[in-house]
Amino acid sequence: MTSVTLEHVTKKFVPAHANEAPVTAVRDLNMKITSGDVLAILGPSGCGKSTLLRMIAGTMPPDSGRVLYDDQNLADIPLRERGIGMVFQEGALIPHWEAETNIGFFFSLRKREAEVPQRLKQISKITGIGLDELLNRRPRQLSGGERQRVGIARALARDLNVLLLDEPFASLDAKYRAEARVELKRLLNAFPVTSVYVTHDQVEAIALAHRIAVMRDGQMEQIGTYTNLYNQPQNLFVATFIGTPMINLFKGRVENGRWQGENFGDLPVRRDLAEHTPLIAGIRAEHIQTLGGEEGTEAVVDTVVPYLSERHQLVTLTRGREQWTLIVPLNEPIHAGSMLRCGFKPEEVLFFDAKTGVRVG
Repeated sequence: MTSVTLEHVTKKFVPAHANEAPVTAVRDLNMKITSGDVLAILGPSGCGKSTLLRMIAGTMPPDSGRVLYDDQNLADIPLRERGIGMVFQEGALIPHWEAETNIGFFFSLRKREAEVPQRLKQISKITGIGLDELLNRRPRQLSGGERQRVGIARALARDLNVLLLDEPFASLDAKYRAEARVELKRLLNAFPVTSVYVTHDQVEAIALAHRIAVMRDGQMEQIGTYTNLYNQPQNLFVATFIGTPMINLFKGRVENGRWQGENFGDLPVRRDLAEHTPLIAGIRAEHIQTLGGEEGTEAVVDTVVPYLSERHQLVTLTRGREQWTLIVPLNEPIHAGSMLRCGFKPEEVLFFDAKTGVRVG
């Protein structure tokens, strides 16, 4: 297996019109992917995820900085020795070749066709799908899910050092996407290889990756496990991007050494913060509790959305200018228009600088 290191990597694109400024897709990015790691790159559209993946693959050289495979500059490694497998959103199969020829192309180039049947048998056994039923078909005769299965098999049917996947399941419907995730997870367990998975789907990132890198505007905001990103976000962007439903946010400021907001307040904050410092308080939906009697803050129930399989309902409350969500057991009778009291524990609240978005502890 191979480690991948990016040192001060930058990539710009020159616009079609001369009077427009170059667009920076990736900006002075540093990252280390250890050997055997499965890293998911998560971020909004246009943040530079696919550009970064292509630089890791060597198909798009950076304008500055270096991409290293095991401390060797990727540009200095001959193409046939890189051992890179790539899977794209549409499979990128050769349209006039049958699936078997697409899968075995790497071995055919090296006069090793005899190895293809055994590798196909191994992949089919691990995933639980019948690849042999697809081998005589051309890409146009395959469904979207089948093309992706062939594309993944092709990537694995070679001497592999690094596996790169660019939103491979984005075009599949929910049912096939869930099945494909399970199959790919089995393959990554059976063929441990340094892998980078680009996606905007948090469920895929959680299911497949050891670590997740959150990207914005060509830079890495934070890298860690999902639990770390969820519970210990370094800034407001990570806090709002990670987690479903989105974290609740409340504007407020420091008053007499405590945080005070419109509907909630008197929460302890860092003692070194200046008086009237504007802070945004963040609290996850599952950390807001319903209360009885006269405790907590009373608000109007705006919407109630049941999640039957999770056995809970997502309740949205409104009071004044603020709105927030909380998770309530499915069997608790709540309906729109009713009143509900709620509160939360101070230790579950995250505070962010209102100007910079940086978490202040």
